[in-house]
Amino acid sequence: MDVRDTPLKDAISERYLSYALSIIMSRSLPDVRDGLKPVHRRLLYAMRQLKLDPATGYKKCARVVGDVIGKYHPHGDVAVYEAMVRLAQDFAVRYPLVDGQGNFGNIDGDNAAAMRYTEARLTDIAMALMDGIDEDTVDFRATYDGEESEPIVMPAAFPNLLANGAAGIAVGMATSIPPHNVDEICQALLHLIKTPKATIEKLVGFMPGPDFPTGGILVEGREAVVAAYTTGRGGFRVRARWKKEDLGRGGYQIVVTEIPFQVQKSRLIERVAELMQQKKLSLIEDIVDESTEDIRVVITPKNRTVDPDMLMEQLFKQTELETRFSLNMNVLDADHTPRVMNLREVLQAFLDHRHDVLIRRTNNRLGKVAHRMEMLEGYLIAYLNLDEVIRIIREEDEPKAALMKRFKLTDGQAEAILNMRLRSLRRLEEMEIKGEHKELAKELADLNKLLKNEDLRWEKITGEIAEIRTKFGAKAPGGKGKRRTEIGDAPTLIDIPLDAFIEKEPITVLLSDKGWIKAAKGHLEDGAIADVKYKEGDRGRFAIRCETTDKILLFATNGRFYTLAGDKLPGGRGFGEPVRLMIELGNEHAIVSAFVFKAGEQFLLASSAGRGFIVKSDDVFAQTRGGKAALNVSGDEEAAVCARVEGDTVAVIGDNRKLLLFPLKEVPEMARGRGVILQRYKDGGLSDLKTFTYKQGLSWQQGDRTRTETDLKDWKGERAQAGRLPPKGFNKVNKF
Repeated sequence: MDVRDTPLKDAISERYLSYALSIIMSRSLPDVRDGLKPVHRRLLYAMRQLKLDPATGYKKCARVVGDVIGKYHPHGDVAVYEAMVRLAQDFAVRYPLVDGQGNFGNIDGDNAAAMRYTEARLTDIAMALMDGIDEDTVDFRATYDGEESEPIVMPAAFPNLLANGAAGIAVGMATSIPPHNVDEICQALLHLIKTPKATIEKLVGFMPGPDFPTGGILVEGREAVVAAYTTGRGGFRVRARWKKEDLGRGGYQIVVTEIPFQVQKSRLIERVAELMQQKKLSLIEDIVDESTEDIRVVITPKNRTVDPDMLMEQLFKQTELETRFSLNMNVLDADHTPRVMNLREVLQAFLDHRHDVLIRRTNNRLGKVAHRMEMLEGYLIAYLNLDEVIRIIREEDEPKAALMKRFKLTDGQAEAILNMRLRSLRRLEEMEIKGEHKELAKELADLNKLLKNEDLRWEKITGEIAEIRTKFGAKAPGGKGKRRTEIGDAPTLIDIPLDAFIEKEPITVLLSDKGWIKAAKGHLEDGAIADVKYKEGDRGRFAIRCETTDKILLFATNGRFYTLAGDKLPGGRGFGEPVRLMIELGNEHAIVSAFVFKAGEQFLLASSAGRGFIVKSDDVFAQTRGGKAALNVSGDEEAAVCARVEGDTVAVIGDNRKLLLFPLKEVPEMARGRGVILQRYKDGGLSDLKTFTYKQGLSWQQGDRTRTETDLKDWKGERAQAGRLPPKGFNKVNKF
């Protein structure tokens, strides 16, 4: 036994490097020339050896898997069978290489049946990949046990790498290539043959983006697509295809007919259902899978007023109805070196491979033609000297050597003459040999001409690519070659309000004189509000119609603002709860005003002493139970009024029944403080105030009706004046 001392660091490094190279080159990364990993290449070759071409019958997948792991690929049968299944799934590969019979799984994520039940054979595309493999077009190597040989790469008449894509994770690197449309690939290849220095942008004009087997809509901008193909790295956003179906009377439903690539339909629907349970999809009522052979997922909106674009935008943001497929064109080049290529390099590598295949195929054919012509020339000599040939064969002990010496034949020619059948010794056969020799001479000249002229070779390759395009492209029979993924525009930004993601319900917030609060479901009518029951000795004061998602602003006599969440209020049954349990108000203070919070609004605050200022709603939005200070009050003062600013004029009336009107612009805007004097009083203080538009007149409530006074010049003055008695008929309680 040979035992060598080796540092552990060196031993581990050497073995890990060997393992990494094995994973990169023999398992995870595809070859740029045929787009296949070793397991796929061995599967196709094993099926070809079993003569499973499209014209023959199917064979059990277990037979194929057995041959693969026994002869070429000594790995687990489950892994090999899963690789074979994927090559047969039309929702997993754009152009299937295996024609499966039986249960090969579905787009819902269900697994294929066991390999003993399913059957398979090769497709026409797989045959195109191996076309010419017996004509010395590619190199072979010994299998793992040395008993047989396998191809290192396929001749690949079909551009499989871009057409079907590839995905794999190696050691320290990965690859992710989406599938594309073969018709567009062929157009790009033909253009590259004519213009070898074509720009990526020009090639993207022929290949505008991936073409996924499950369809969908590509919503990546062209600039991003060009950048991705230029560097070989990037990504593509894909959205589901949907349509709106009218149900009459304004109702509708959304029908999803195509989903993004590699998304399991059943898992997608489960995810939507989970988000609906969590109340994160407030615009959706229900989702139902009505799919048969075609995908049909029906989404019902919450109500007919929901905008379908906003509904789908909500789904795109939160579910796999929109996905991003990454692009990382990391492949093994012709020298088996892993590297990231751009689009032009990938296309050029395919063309170079086809050029090498053509040269090798031509040389192989050239050798066969030359050999056949050599044999035919020997036959002709035999026919011209038939009697002498027969004599030599009958009389000579070594007829082969004698024939070679007598007629100057080669070893092969002499052997062929000796192996001739007697029935071939007829005049007609001689004429046929002369005719065949003439045809072969012409073919030999053409082959030599092809080898010497590069332009002719590229012309030949152009014809082969055009043939692939005709057979499998957009105009192929059955329409399977047409583009499935629509090239769309980058989506416009749809501004979805934050509360659209939260389920909201209409409520009516009721606040009593003694500070008890509750929220009744729905927007109550005035009559229903009047019938609400309160505790004995209490009565209703504020009734605010809003939504559960709204915030309620409360202004108290201590000059502080408090904020309550609509969905946190007690229900409408019973008397509710004291508001003091929800905020730090204290028993000595009371609520002055209540509003639905709206950003950007303004309020006019005033104390009982007649001082006040304007404040923004955003400046008084409270985040804590303690509220937010606004109007400073001291001594016997207290905050008396908070009015929403609506107009250009302020109307103030005191306890002394004096009314004063002055421009709103005379009141400063502040975040906190005592403010300025709005109206002066000798006795009493401020009773009420409001803002209004001067041209429209001053209105006040008088019983069940509203009265408006438009001739207001007698009461118009400046801030801090005393004012004068109000118009006749004004409320005796001095309230607007």
